[in-house]
Amino acid sequence: MAEGIPLSPLDQRSPPPAADLSDHQALLARYLRPGTLQLGAPPPLGLYIHLPWCLRKCPYCDFNSHEAAAGGHPEARYLDALRADLERALPMVWGRHVQTIFIGGGTPSLFSPEGIERLLADVRALLPLTPGCEITLEANPGTFERERFRAFRQAGVTRLSIGVQTFDDARLQTLGRVHSRAQALAAAEEAHAAFDTFNLDLMYALPGQTLAEAEADLRTALALAPPHLSVYHLTIEPNTVFASRPPAALPDDDLASEMLDQITALTGEAGLARYEVSAYARPGHRCAHNLNYWQFGDYLGIGAGAHTKLSFPNRVVRQVRWRDPAMYMEHALAGRAISNDEEVGRKALPFEFMLNTLRLKDGFELALFGERTGLPPSAVAAGLAEAERRGLLEHDRSAGIVRPSARGFDFLSDLQSMFLT
Repeated sequence: MAEGIPLSPLDQRSPPPAADLSDHQALLARYLRPGTLQLGAPPPLGLYIHLPWCLRKCPYCDFNSHEAAAGGHPEARYLDALRADLERALPMVWGRHVQTIFIGGGTPSLFSPEGIERLLADVRALLPLTPGCEITLEANPGTFERERFRAFRQAGVTRLSIGVQTFDDARLQTLGRVHSRAQALAAAEEAHAAFDTFNLDLMYALPGQTLAEAEADLRTALALAPPHLSVYHLTIEPNTVFASRPPAALPDDDLASEMLDQITALTGEAGLARYEVSAYARPGHRCAHNLNYWQFGDYLGIGAGAHTKLSFPNRVVRQVRWRDPAMYMEHALAGRAISNDEEVGRKALPFEFMLNTLRLKDGFELALFGERTGLPPSAVAAGLAEAERRGLLEHDRSAGIVRPSARGFDFLSDLQSMFLT
């Protein structure tokens, strides 16, 4: 699945003994000690929940996903671990309301509707949710999962994200997907019937794909009238099957660029506006959870390998949960779900902020930089000036808005790298 949050390398340390409350009080005290940053009110808070199992690992996937054993996945034990993880994390977010929830994977739709209902009931019992809280579940288009869509809606899910990737049966096989074109079409129709909003994930620049074939794929997706569409360039990531055995006939950069231009034009004609590098939406259907990431908001991540980013009055911290599912369950049930935690250094904050916010087509208010990092505007002044000089950035000084130019959006990595120290 493409929507979600990057996950961490495996930490191989042995399981610790059960934690007591003093451990967590000490951790919170460390986060609350005086520091050099001066942050304002905490930003919006999202909750990310990672369910790591899938039917089969796709050869392009570098997410923390694991093929379920023949006997299935340990659903009840994993849900126990998630609750224990969340209970221990409460002091870090005490008094804050959760704006959005994203259940990613893996293939979360392999979990039973009863399991998802229990999970969301546990979350509601432990954390206050804002009215109308967006709750997204990633789903596979397979028949088994599709039959559960209505039950997921009844369990409290408000938004579905369906990993279609392509409607071409031959290329679905190349990508290692376990569903067919017919199942993908049926899944979108079922999502329309069960949900007020949903997303389709699509990929382009696939092995052997022509411009006409990419257009046909996109037109098929648009004919299904999705309120939200996420379109990703197939990339060869390290430590994947495709990295060790690259597929043949990958489109070159020029052809991939033509495909992207085509995507932007056709989605616009269909009423979906591009608001982020890979995201297109109808009015009122932008993904609030991902917008919070891109605006450098806070998120608590629970589950195997999940990442957390939290703001405190004088620092920004990151945490990572244990990556291996069995090890995660053991650690979380012992009260030690966190494998790594670190403070984000002053020098790293400008790049981390820009890495996210420059993905937004409309940019951001420059005042947000100080609110979310605790740093003065001077920390990014040189980078902004140079990016503007090179035509990669537009700075509307009267409105205080910074946004990537059309050229900057096309060469986003170059623009973002200008804020590396």
